[in-house]
Parts: sequence; structure tokens; C-alpha cells
Amino acid sequence: MSTETDEAARHRAKMEKRKAVQDAEVASKTIEKGLLIVNTGPGKGKSTAAFGLALRALGHGWRVGVVQFIKGAWDTGERRALEAFGDRVAWHTMGEGFTWETQDKARDIAAATRAFVKARELMADPTIGLVVLDELNIALRYDYLPLDEVVATLAGRRECLHVVVTGRNARPEMIAAADLVTEMGQVKHHFAAGVKAQKGIEF
Repeated sequence: MSTETDEAARHRAKMEKRKAVQDAEVASKTIEKGLLIVNTGPGKGKSTAAFGLALRALGHGWRVGVVQFIKGAWDTGERRALEAFGDRVAWHTMGEGFTWETQDKARDIAAATRAFVKARELMADPTIGLVVLDELNIALRYDYLPLDEVVATLAGRRECLHVVVTGRNARPEMIAAADLVTEMGQVKHHFAAGVKAQKGIEF
């Protein structure tokens, strides 16, 4: 019994010290600003994480803008769910499908250009607190948009606006401009076992 009591006391003392360190760390953070967040890497979950963040923002009463740069007119679960919030979500699917589907670079460049014009509009709207630029990294990887202009636009956004950029192979300039970069690593993927894309999981 005394051993259990001693262990409980040691644990409590350890957690008290940990709490003091944690509280001091939290108290030292005083800056509040709009973030540029980049979700990249070869693993699944980049867009999924961005839409999870959109849901969190909606939970706080914000308006959210979404521009999809590559994905075509897929009937996705995230679009259905977020559009249920009505005019609190401005959703724009501007891509015409993946590059191997269109096989037309000029058409892809035109679509990406239209999408970036829409992204600028949403970023300029003072009623929107979060903008998701889905697969923008892919458009930049294939040089569908001028990298320097895109990065400068994101860096010069409204002070309070949060922007999430998704897509694998984020360019080094995008990573350098970002406040938060998460690289999704692929440890194991069900596609390798012959499992197809499934409703509610991939779209």
C-alpha cells in the first residue's frame, strides 16, 4: 500500500513540474496572426486535414473559402458536408481533373489561372477567416502558375487570414513562406493491396 502511495506521490510531483513548464511555455506565446499552413508529403490525409480544420473554423462561427485547383467535379463527401453550412462556405472546384486525365497543359494552366483569381477574391473577402487552397502545390509543381507571384500573394494576405495549402511536393519557396508545414508520411497504403478508392474514405 505504501509503495502505491509513494508512486502516486512521485507521479503527482512529476506532473506538477511538467504542468509548470507547460504553463510557462504557453504563457510565453503572445503573437496572434493569420497562419500560412502547408500540408504536403507522399502520405494520405493532406486535404482531409485541411477540411478538418475548416470544420473547426466553422464551429467557431467563421466563414470558410475553398478552391480546388486540380480535382474535377468529383462528388465528394467533404463538399457535401461543408456545403450544408450554406453561405458560410464558399466552395469552388476549379480544376478539370488530374494532369494525366486532361493531358492538355494549356487547358490545365488556364484552369489553374482561373482558380487563383478565385483564390484572390476569397482571400480579399473580409468576412472569410480561413481559405483552403486544395492541391495548389500540384499546380505549382507543374508550373501552371508563377511561383513567385503565388508566394508573394500568400505572404501579403490580410493579417488575420488563415490559409491552408495542400498537395504533395510543396516547393521550397512555399515551405519557406509558411508558418506551419506538416509532411504526411506514407507508412502503409491499402492501394498497394489492391483496395480501390472508396466513398467516405478517399472521396
